[in-house]
Amino acid sequence: MNYRLLGDTGVFVSELCLGTMTFGGKGGMWETIGGLPQTDVDKLIGTSLDAGINFIDTADVYSSGESEVMTGKALKGKRQQVVLATKVRGRMGPGANAVGLSRLHIMQGVEDSLKRLNTDYIDLYQIHRSDMLTNVEDTLRALDDLVRQGKVRYVGCSNLPAWELMKSLAVSDAGNLERFKCTQSYYSLVGRELERDTIPLLDDQGLGLLVWSPLAGGFLSGKFTRNSEGSGRRASFDFPPIDKEKGFAIVDVLADIASARDISAARVALAWVLAHEVVTSVIIGARKMEQLEDNLSAVEVQLTDAELDRLDEVSRLPLHYPAWMEVMGSDRYPGDVRDFSAAEK
Repeated sequence: MNYRLLGDTGVFVSELCLGTMTFGGKGGMWETIGGLPQTDVDKLIGTSLDAGINFIDTADVYSSGESEVMTGKALKGKRQQVVLATKVRGRMGPGANAVGLSRLHIMQGVEDSLKRLNTDYIDLYQIHRSDMLTNVEDTLRALDDLVRQGKVRYVGCSNLPAWELMKSLAVSDAGNLERFKCTQSYYSLVGRELERDTIPLLDDQGLGLLVWSPLAGGFLSGKFTRNSEGSGRRASFDFPPIDKEKGFAIVDVLADIASARDISAARVALAWVLAHEVVTSVIIGARKMEQLEDNLSAVEVQLTDAELDRLDEVSRLPLHYPAWMEVMGSDRYPGDVRDFSAAEK
């Protein structure tokens, strides 16, 4: 296992992070996504730790808190071995204020998560997505207070558009508040929209990138082809949304590379994400031990330049405005030789 810096924190996390969406199965869609009992959770976490994973990500909404409870039980006696991350924002009860990013909900949310996880502190506390009804400064001040109180070590965000992430960083800087150290965002061969605005922002601001659903909900696992609908979660829970025609073209290239290497398409897809330096850690989830073991093996796959080029070509985003203006050329870059002598005279 390799380890990468989490933004500018000085903290190293494993380049694979164990996600816990499959833990438990309480309520609505979680019965489809999850369903794992405690015995299976214990085995998955134990195998992950043995493989060198030191990073585990969960959320209060996963199985209505059940995932946090099961994670806490599995980590009993092992808490110091991991960087433990969870999230806040989703609805956690019937009350009008049992949702969102208000100070009221965040302060209640962190206490509940600490109790469920059976820990005194959370290493990385992330807002799960936007809340347009709450002043961003109120949210950031609440998170800052949690860090100062020692209940949270670092704060991060998830699923924010680039403009909102940059605004949050500016508000933190202006108010001398804790900054987001990373974003947890969707990124895969069939979902490269992050490259348009967010990834340049992360590079500029020195933030980490935690990737969720690198296999696009199982679409890139090799189970789904033009002639087969596959099985598992994606067959009944079609998420995240993708352009399936383009996706099948990508799967064709994945399958060709995987066949030549005699490995799974999933490993190739994960290796493609890991090949990007901006990526801090890739979140993997599993319902079966063989899935976990296959995903863990992705760290051993080093794609060649030719393989990366093939995957880039078949999955590349079309240029959008104003990006297509940039490729027209500029008079500001070395090598763009011009004679300014007349203008200077």
